[in-house]
Amino acid sequence: MELNLDGIKDASLWKGYRLPEYDIVKMCNATKENPVWLHFGAGNIFRAFPAAKLQDLLNLGEYDRGVVVAESFDHEIITKAYKPYDGLSLSVVLKAEGTIEKHVVGSVTESLVADPVAPEDYARLTEIFENPSLQMVTFTITEKGYSLVNGKGEKLPGVEDGFLAGPGNQSHLMGRIASLCYARFVKNGTPLALVSTDNCSHNGDKLKAGVMAYVDAWKQAGKVDDDFVSYMEEKVSFPWSMIDKITPRPDEKVKEMLEKDGFEDTDLIITSRNTYTAPFVNSEETGYLVIEDNFPNGRPPLEKAGIVFTDRETVDKVEKMKVCTCLNPLHTALAIYGCMLGHTSIHDEMEDKELSQLIQKMCYEEAMSVVVNPGVIDPKEFANAVLTKRLPNPFMPDTPQRIACDTSQKLPIRFGETIKFYENREDLDTKSLTLIPLVLAGWCRYLMGIDDEGNAFEQSPDPRLDEVKAHVAGISFGDTDVHDKLQPILSDASIFAVDLYSVSLGEKVEKMFVELIAGKGAIRSTLKKYVD
Repeated sequence: MELNLDGIKDASLWKGYRLPEYDIVKMCNATKENPVWLHFGAGNIFRAFPAAKLQDLLNLGEYDRGVVVAESFDHEIITKAYKPYDGLSLSVVLKAEGTIEKHVVGSVTESLVADPVAPEDYARLTEIFENPSLQMVTFTITEKGYSLVNGKGEKLPGVEDGFLAGPGNQSHLMGRIASLCYARFVKNGTPLALVSTDNCSHNGDKLKAGVMAYVDAWKQAGKVDDDFVSYMEEKVSFPWSMIDKITPRPDEKVKEMLEKDGFEDTDLIITSRNTYTAPFVNSEETGYLVIEDNFPNGRPPLEKAGIVFTDRETVDKVEKMKVCTCLNPLHTALAIYGCMLGHTSIHDEMEDKELSQLIQKMCYEEAMSVVVNPGVIDPKEFANAVLTKRLPNPFMPDTPQRIACDTSQKLPIRFGETIKFYENREDLDTKSLTLIPLVLAGWCRYLMGIDDEGNAFEQSPDPRLDEVKAHVAGISFGDTDVHDKLQPILSDASIFAVDLYSVSLGEKVEKMFVELIAGKGAIRSTLKKYVD
């Protein structure tokens, strides 16, 4: 069982696997001539979700075009996980009840390096942008991919030069997207939708800010005229979206299971940029993608495959429900405390009484108070599924260490927004919060890099890790005077979305932190104190 176009021709070899139920070659040819959908970000989430949803649509016979994928950050994903397999991938869906679904996904028609260092690929990207058939360009590049500055607010290398240079050879992806839009404007000026599907708040605005920063800078530098600015403002849309699908790194146990089936292409790939990928991708069965229906040049009928298209207000409600209350904060709480308590899987954490109680009570007793029902998804049903099916799924090889990545970037939206709700509503009081402050105190304790047994552990990558770790340096077990150390962290609104002292939570977090550093075993005893 080889994962390539020749290898899937004999369906009899693929018992237990669902193969594409359409003519791949015909679909690829039609897409190459008139591409409709281009996606940036060739990682696991794209293959497990958007590409798989398009596959569902193709299998239904409701559509005839595929998706072109491009990668700007890690070129090896294209050369090692796409090209050798003719763009095919194997989607392994791990269901909570123990069953497994295996699908060969063939909806990706081309895989390109989105970088001028690969001139042929970049020329093809330009050609795609210039084709009036192109309706939408989507992104899964992580929240960091849209930012033009580092954690200190300083412009990233190459950005200022890109502002001055005008359309053309750009180092930052946002500059490249602006340049490609300029090529489309010059060629025909056809409308286009640029759609972020990254897991961050108001993602369309983040994409728009990144792209338009270049457009505005070029206008000021005299590199483009008003007509191009008007085109970007009037004919290019930046819809909001909410995406939700847990897609961990390719798992060794899944690899072994596939090998027993006779599936040959199971290499686990770690690129030089530390991306974990493989010819297969494993994911949970549950997935939500809700998109603002703002596509000025049309779009594929993906609602027939289960993607929800609605208005911006509804997307905002769904996003806040997930990101601020019903899933992402629970993930972060498990990540922080799981790392300090020696856990290496999320489902194991859900069997930890204190951790399970922590996130249940935080969700139902504190966070749910601020949820507005979006209508398209019921919040309580969503939360129940998270707590009873998704997080406890023993077949999902996800880890607190993975989820702990970039925590400083996640805290503002995952906890800060709820705190602001409590501060601004007359019927709520920040002083009533207990478990959210406990998580924030836990993060400060995590920064010490010492587990509950007093042993050092490796913290997950985070762009501000070195900066914030410096504040807790020198703190020892048993210390009680920690204000001077914690005050720079807890007062930083760029981390928590608010100055925690200004909302009557700074002192509470300090007190909890002191309890967490009382000695060995203090993390466990503190959790018991607050969640029992």
